[in-house]
Amino acid sequence: MGYLDLHHRPSSDEVVCLFRVKPAKGVSMRQAAEHIAGESSTGTWTDVATAGPELKRLSAKVFAISEKHIKVAYPRELFEPGNMPQMLSSIAGNIFGMKALDALRLDDVSWPRWLIKSFKGPFFGIEGVRKIIGVKKRPLVGTIIKPKVGLPAWEHAKVAYEAWAGGMDIVKDDENLSDQAFDRFDDRVRKTLTALRKAEAETGERKIYMPNVTAETAEMMRRMRLVKENGGTHVMVDMMTVGWSALQTLREAIERTELAIHAHRAEHAALDKGENGISMAVLASISRIIGVDQLHIGTVVGKMAGGRAEVMMIKEKTAGKGNAACWEPPTLRQDWLGTKPAFPVCSGGLHPGHVHALVRMFGNDIIIQAGGGVHGHPGGTVAGARAMRQAVDAAMEGVTAAEYAKKHKELRVALEKWDK
Repeated sequence: MGYLDLHHRPSSDEVVCLFRVKPAKGVSMRQAAEHIAGESSTGTWTDVATAGPELKRLSAKVFAISEKHIKVAYPRELFEPGNMPQMLSSIAGNIFGMKALDALRLDDVSWPRWLIKSFKGPFFGIEGVRKIIGVKKRPLVGTIIKPKVGLPAWEHAKVAYEAWAGGMDIVKDDENLSDQAFDRFDDRVRKTLTALRKAEAETGERKIYMPNVTAETAEMMRRMRLVKENGGTHVMVDMMTVGWSALQTLREAIERTELAIHAHRAEHAALDKGENGISMAVLASISRIIGVDQLHIGTVVGKMAGGRAEVMMIKEKTAGKGNAACWEPPTLRQDWLGTKPAFPVCSGGLHPGHVHALVRMFGNDIIIQAGGGVHGHPGGTVAGARAMRQAVDAAMEGVTAAEYAKKHKELRVALEKWDK
């Protein structure tokens, strides 16, 4: 078929993909590899008269094969700069539906300079978000209003105020809250930002509210403008469900509104959990290239799936300067070329007892979000927020939460309830 070239050495302009491959019965790894490279570049199922010798230069090349993985290099000319949907239609398109494969997973992509520079990347990044909130070193702490949906706008704002008053830096909407009849978006934004200003005046600290603008693209832009008009600094978007085009449209608008983008990864597991699909590491790198400022990466601890090695790789793609290539864990070399790092967010089943482990694993440049771990505190939301902030203070002072809890009631009560 002509797509296998184990002597090929990718140029710095080529896009390189690392696929985990499970060939169908009767299909060899080499045959499967050629099918993947062909279908994702110039190939078709039969000989065609329109295929001239010049197409060989545009064909993808399989240049490395292991027991489970292949590496494929794609010429620059196959892609349109600044067009992520077209890119993914090639490297993550028809190939997943081929009969020659029982399973296929895109584990990593090495993005070249020309492609990274054709997108804007994060507007704020970690440093910019820290300037907004006025916190230089410690991890940021946030909460999600619980229950996920059901509260009217006034009660949503009241709970947000209590969280900020107790010490939270951030309050965000949950992923499935938008503009339902019981809690209209415009009303919620106005009331919650009013509560934010009250909390800032009383605590002397800056606070952040991240309303969920996820919607049809034009409506999403309107909601973003409303947030700006009412003094907000952030918007939240469900990046997977709105799609890469809408995410890029949102990022383009940030040049005018200067609002930070908090990206929730709802739906990611439909792609990255199992033998088939696209890894969260790839999804994280795409979101950073397009330009989100904050991204959920997983927790290791808590309720969400994902082991330490996997989550650390996602963090690297989100906030690192670059990494080397290796077969295990399956990773390609990446240089981020000065692209701003997005702020990694840990969220999902967290409580104050998890904070020390999160800081030990990921360092200080993380946002720790707890929903039930704040609002489920026996003392209520204010006490739950204080407990989270106390757990962070303990980690920053290098003492265990249990030791710190001896002199801090809210943390002690939280650990008694959750820290088994």
